Amino acid sequence: MKEVKVLLEQDEMPKRWYNILPDLPEPLPPVINPGTKEPIGPGDLAPLFPMELIKQEVSTDRYIDIPEEVREAYFQIGRPSPLYRAHRLEKALNTPAKIYYKREDVSFAGSHKPNTAIAQAYYNMKEGVEKIATETGAGQWGTALSLGCALFDIACEVFMVRISYDQKPYRRIIMELYGSKVHPSPSTVTNTGRAFLEKDPNHTGSLGLAISEAVEVAATNDDTKYSLGSVLNHVLMHQTVVGQETQLQFDKIDTKPDVMIGCVGGGSNFGGFIYPTLGKKLRGEDNSTRFKAVEPKGCPTLTKGEYRYDHGDAARLIPLIKMYTLGCDFVPSPIHAGGLRYHGESPSLSLLHKTGNLEAVAYDQLETFEAGSMFAKTEGLVPAPETNHAIKAAIDEAIDAKKKNEERIIAFNFSGHGLLDLKGYADFIAGRLK
Repeated sequence: MKEVKVLLEQDEMPKRWYNILPDLPEPLPPVINPGTKEPIGPGDLAPLFPMELIKQEVSTDRYIDIPEEVREAYFQIGRPSPLYRAHRLEKALNTPAKIYYKREDVSFAGSHKPNTAIAQAYYNMKEGVEKIATETGAGQWGTALSLGCALFDIACEVFMVRISYDQKPYRRIIMELYGSKVHPSPSTVTNTGRAFLEKDPNHTGSLGLAISEAVEVAATNDDTKYSLGSVLNHVLMHQTVVGQETQLQFDKIDTKPDVMIGCVGGGSNFGGFIYPTLGKKLRGEDNSTRFKAVEPKGCPTLTKGEYRYDHGDAARLIPLIKMYTLGCDFVPSPIHAGGLRYHGESPSLSLLHKTGNLEAVAYDQLETFEAGSMFAKTEGLVPAPETNHAIKAAIDEAIDAKKKNEERIIAFNFSGHGLLDLKGYADFIAGRLK
């Protein structure tokens, strides 16, 4: 029988998160208070985050233990997740390359996002927080945090980018089923949202703007904290359960990927997938793998952005972070990959890109949907529009391996399914996709 998938037992699920900060080629630039121009301290973040997450954000420990309650919840929602071999896609491409994909779509929320949502909800619960406010682009993060809050009995308020709120109503319904209150952003419930609507009543929204609304709610309510689904160090660290499992699965079949690929919005799915392996490279233990970040041409942060200090939100409520950015005022085109429409990038990923430790490529919407359609026809899974970007890059790598007659090992993170993104596929099939 063909090698189709590699499974792990429950006791093989990681017991620790991997923190890449000690292994970075140079220290991260500090986060800056825009008023004083001085680095911020833990006390500056206390109104927004529980203290344990603040400690994780700045920790220099290479590994941090995963609480047993979090591991139990991971197992409940589908961890460890399987690694699949894409035999039919390889055959369709007539390539000597071997293509593997890590299936993060098997979680209850249909994406990788619960890996940090559950952890963040847990730490907020332990600190007695009553409600969490957050933003969501395409809805995967809002769905995941709604699930995490339901598991730990915390209220959740979600500001969903308006274009995705309109395009993906079923994600909103799932959030509401989990008990969350969901608003289209810009909304009429915050000062920030009302100000943007006054300037443009038809504003399609952006992740930066939705972040501003959620931060405003957290900052003005003593019982509420804020939660971010990507970008920050502790978020990417929680996602490293994905990369650690992937390492073990490749060890089981006695092979190593030549290239690891992931779509990139703020960086959590890509960082979580590659950081454990990239950490080995940074420590001089293994230099056999390349790392490729894939983003949309409609929001080309790594490929077209500037590496500089910028605000993480449109209203400039968040301190200044050094990262690749298109500018906090940037409003991306209304592409269906709503989770990849953030103007900035994770500080750690930004530094790793600047220092030449990872590659970046951008594709337009139509070619990524073509790749996703091919994957669905060959492998049977319907990918999320975000995931289509990683699939397109994997296909290009396989075609390049064919041209060079190389037996290349390609691995990508199948970050989420597209069963709630069928409007985009309908537009693709009808020829309406721009």
